[in-house]
Amino acid sequence: MTPLSTLTIAAGPLLQPKDQSGTSGNVPNRGTTDVPTGGSGQVPHAAWSMGEWIGYSALIAISVLLTLVALSTLWWMLHAWRSRSALRATSFSQTPRPAAHRFTLLVPGRHEEDVMGQTLDMLATQDHPDFEIIAIVGEDDPGTDRVVREAAARHPGLIKVVVDDTLPKNKPKAMNLALQHATGDVVGVFDAEDEVYPHLLTLVDSRFQETGADVVQGGVQLMNFKSSWWSLRNVLEYYFWFRSRLHFHAESKFIPLGGNTVFVTKERLDWSNGWDAHCLAEDCELGVRLSADGAKVVVAYSPEAVTREETPPTFASLLKQRTRWNQGFLQVLEKGEWKKLPTLKQRFFARYLLTMPFIQAATGLLIPLSVVMIAFVKVPTAIALVSFIPLAPTLMLLAVEIAGLGEFGRLYKEKVRIRDYVKLVLGLIPYQVFLAAAAVRAVIRHARKQNGWEKTEHTGQHRTPVQQPEVVGFPSAVTSPEPVFATAGSSSSAGGTR
Repeated sequence: MTPLSTLTIAAGPLLQPKDQSGTSGNVPNRGTTDVPTGGSGQVPHAAWSMGEWIGYSALIAISVLLTLVALSTLWWMLHAWRSRSALRATSFSQTPRPAAHRFTLLVPGRHEEDVMGQTLDMLATQDHPDFEIIAIVGEDDPGTDRVVREAAARHPGLIKVVVDDTLPKNKPKAMNLALQHATGDVVGVFDAEDEVYPHLLTLVDSRFQETGADVVQGGVQLMNFKSSWWSLRNVLEYYFWFRSRLHFHAESKFIPLGGNTVFVTKERLDWSNGWDAHCLAEDCELGVRLSADGAKVVVAYSPEAVTREETPPTFASLLKQRTRWNQGFLQVLEKGEWKKLPTLKQRFFARYLLTMPFIQAATGLLIPLSVVMIAFVKVPTAIALVSFIPLAPTLMLLAVEIAGLGEFGRLYKEKVRIRDYVKLVLGLIPYQVFLAAAAVRAVIRHARKQNGWEKTEHTGQHRTPVQQPEVVGFPSAVTSPEPVFATAGSSSSAGGTR
């Protein structure tokens, strides 16, 4: 036998497997080749602990909740744009009818000496032939009282002054007191800082005649979107709320009314005994009761005819304002008048809208939990995929907001800069966290029975010349051939610099 054949026999057949019976299946340098039975080739996961069950369930719950809220919000935001005819139907008439009603305009003000005088002067320029203005001030507010009485002296026979000596003071109490002195068959409400379109009463009067409405809700628009990062989003909220969403609620026959530029027949206010003096959202509460009684509510929005306002000047003020609104919604929910709505669909909309503070509060509490889980917990793939579902409608919402900001700038001749779009995008998450924080605060205050009125201060930011451009509106028989806010802008700019 040759040496080569001897070596071959000694080494054994190349790549010949050994008998694996009774062996561990280990291959040198390759580790074990054992595969668990079951056919999948995957190592089975250990059972979830109680903490994992709670955490994953919370993550799924918040994802589903955010998705549903985003989808419903998106649907309401786009309601007015579903067709050209629908969009036109939301506007005031282009050919208003001759006046047929007498108006009483209520303007409550507390510590509003910087803005209320100009508001009363502007209201006094309405071209409607038959109206009166009632300004309401507290007996403990000499600054506003002086400004109001000076305005009444400038417009004798048109402006009345009612002194509110009730305690504790709030807006619905002041309006109920003034309602005793109202002589009009339609009562309108305005805030102390409002910039009011000079032909608004003519348009509203015509709307009452055209529709036989019990209530006409006009448009309100915040203007100073460049003041802060939150003012940009606050402005867009108002734009979509009055431009589209309120029309949806009116068609659904359940509507939380706005706090101003709302007109109610005196007959309906007498039926309701005015406003709920203990509610922090007296406008919403009145809308719920009127809806439950079958009142006809009509919403009208024309860009040139909106009432212009300002965003709260500080972040703390915005937080208090949003807290008050949310807490008022919880009061209305607890009061239960919405249960008298005739249809299941109306009651569903009412419950959903009025429980929104709870939904936002729950979302706010779950957000930190979700962040912690994403950062420190290894989430199963399926759970992680579910958590990304809200991203799609959220991105759609953001796209609609971007388009809305561009349309707002076009309608109101405001230059929208690149930085404004950047602020809009970057402010998406912080603003949602803020809304959740305001809702949590409202729930806590409501649980503690802290029902004191947290007033929103006004500084006239919307009254600077930069913030009062001519508005592009519909061609109307009542539209002035000159820029309708030119005179108001010159007269009120002083108020904005006080």
